[in-house]
Amino acid sequence: MTPSAKKKEKKAPTLSLKVAEAASKDVGRGLARFDPKLFDPLGVKVGDVVWVRGKRATPAKVMPTYVEDRGTDMIRIDGILRGNAGAGIDEHVQIEKADAAPARKIVLAPLTEMRGLRGKRDMRYIGTLLESLPLTAGDSVRATMFGSRTQDFEVVTTVPKGAVLIQSTTTIEMRGEAKAGEPAARARVTYEDIGGLARETQRVREMIELPLKYPEVFERLGIEPPKGVFLHGPPGCGKTLIARAVANETDAYFTHLSGPEIMHKYYGESEAHLRQIFEDASAHAPAIVFLDEIDAIAPKRAELGGEKQLEKRVVSQLLALMDGLKSRGQIIVIGATNLPNLVDPALRRPGRFDRELEIGIPDRNGRADILQIHTRGMPLAEDVDLDKIAEITHGYVGADLEALGREAAMAALRGIFPDIDFELKEIPYETLETLEVTMDNFREALCEVEPSVMREVFVEVPNVGWADVGGLQEVKQSLREAVEWPLKHRKLFEHAKTRPAKGILMHGAPGTGKTLAAKALAKESSLNFIPVKGPELMSKWVGESERGVREVFHKAKQAAPCIVFFDEIDALVPRRGTAQGAADRVISQFLSEMDGIEELKDVIVLAATNRMDMLDPALLREGRFDLIIELPFPDEDAKLEIFKVHMRGKPLADDVDLKRIAKACGHASGARIAAICRCAALNAIRRFIHLAEKKELPLSKMALTAADMDAAVREVIGESAEPPAKGDAP
Repeated sequence: MTPSAKKKEKKAPTLSLKVAEAASKDVGRGLARFDPKLFDPLGVKVGDVVWVRGKRATPAKVMPTYVEDRGTDMIRIDGILRGNAGAGIDEHVQIEKADAAPARKIVLAPLTEMRGLRGKRDMRYIGTLLESLPLTAGDSVRATMFGSRTQDFEVVTTVPKGAVLIQSTTTIEMRGEAKAGEPAARARVTYEDIGGLARETQRVREMIELPLKYPEVFERLGIEPPKGVFLHGPPGCGKTLIARAVANETDAYFTHLSGPEIMHKYYGESEAHLRQIFEDASAHAPAIVFLDEIDAIAPKRAELGGEKQLEKRVVSQLLALMDGLKSRGQIIVIGATNLPNLVDPALRRPGRFDRELEIGIPDRNGRADILQIHTRGMPLAEDVDLDKIAEITHGYVGADLEALGREAAMAALRGIFPDIDFELKEIPYETLETLEVTMDNFREALCEVEPSVMREVFVEVPNVGWADVGGLQEVKQSLREAVEWPLKHRKLFEHAKTRPAKGILMHGAPGTGKTLAAKALAKESSLNFIPVKGPELMSKWVGESERGVREVFHKAKQAAPCIVFFDEIDALVPRRGTAQGAADRVISQFLSEMDGIEELKDVIVLAATNRMDMLDPALLREGRFDLIIELPFPDEDAKLEIFKVHMRGKPLADDVDLKRIAKACGHASGARIAAICRCAALNAIRRFIHLAEKKELPLSKMALTAADMDAAVREVIGESAEPPAKGDAP
């Protein structure tokens, strides 16, 4: 045998590496990230192609792993590559160098419904999206379109055979079409498509993958493996998404069932249908049964009337199937609902649902992860700061952030509408290439999309900033310290072992700017803002007023960090004993919500009143309203600032001396000063109209004069502006 033949027979070096999930920004790019120290033993460098072998082999492009993973035997590949290689997370794959040739031609078959893609031009477009991607026949690939839309394909054949790289010269052909409604027509969900729920996803994987992959571990420990997980949380937070990802990532048989689908009109059919689902799952064990909207299948039996016998029988049948005399074997049940308190308590015990997981509203880092996922395919402008968007989207769940990205993309599309010739059948590529989503598009989208949990109480935050509040410098600083500092400097408060103020009470005479300061705080802090007018919670029905208070605080906790503003709070919580029993119960409910057994976290209660003497004393103690701020009548400097705010943009004559006018106002409140400015403007308009009737005058001649201002002061304040009596408004 010649030396060259021996060289050919020499086996290429291989490595065994443990699979981990990829970063969301790497999804669909065909990248395999592992320790750069392992490059030399394999004989590869960055950008080379390697074979990743699990149950089958698929090509991937070599990239160095992240700094925190250096020194480990970990390889990070996305869900598409894991599916192509036939390997799951925490399993081992073999890596060896591959020779990838440029692809002359590839044939693709769509796995998901092709919406709006047609003709050779779109095949060229798909080619640009897949350019430089390594693949081989039998692989699945994903093209990320504009926005967050994706299109999955199966590679039917490649020319030449083996591992190939798509080039700009590669010819792409399409074969067949996935129809809407087919199981394959929906995009495959992987763990990389779930953002901000790393802990929850890990807990679900422990519950489901461990018993399926390693049943001997539980036998050795002498325990039954967990067989049920109950997911609950607000709508749009990712409950169904986790179940879909688990179904795609595991090899288990998966059955998805929505609550109302079980119900039949014939006697006994509903129970039989439920039994059939579990029998089918048992025949294909190991299996996962996912019960979505489980509150529709298993409501509380104690609250069902005599006419609802069907619902009672269905609940009893489900309880028996999950933990009755007959073992359910290797069937894992996942239940999901956004109304956990409506589910029958017998279902929520170990043996049926062994673990309950609350899928909460994501924090700032979670929102940043979700935004990364939903902007993968967007041509983002350089000024887009996803971290800044994540910082100001308090209370947004995953579905809200997806809608935010979609609205931003639509705002970008509206920008090119004037340039589109709608008589053409296709939009020119030159126009499409100019499309990019800017930070202004996201700001526009933020006006359109509000948090789901705030929809019932959503109000448009007024466009009033600190610059529109004249004077009150100490009040503004106190509000900033109480609201903004605990959020911006959370670690500093933790280090000092100090909790921030829970409640802020503003009091003062009418017109001193209490409500205006609350409006400015709502805008400047960028927090969710729930305004509540005191009397609107009161109801004639017993228990409804207390329920209204509970609902306000429940919404605030879900949308935290959040400001709840109670205007005219003296109407809601007057002194106990001065009103009827219903008012006393409302006060007790309010006090327990503010400082009861359940902690109020990241919710700031802001209240305003001009009748401090009417409030219940229990409300004013430490732990409820920690910060009590009095808004005084403005001094001369503050009055001058208020005049400047209200005169901003108005046409003033040269003889107007605002300092003199401010001094002439005496002890006027901010509301009185606003009235003076409005009255002076009306005086100027009246005089201009009277002169314009005699001869035509241009608008530039219209101006507020010193005489107009003096007349307004006399009209609003009176001939002599005496200081008001203590406690009275001027």
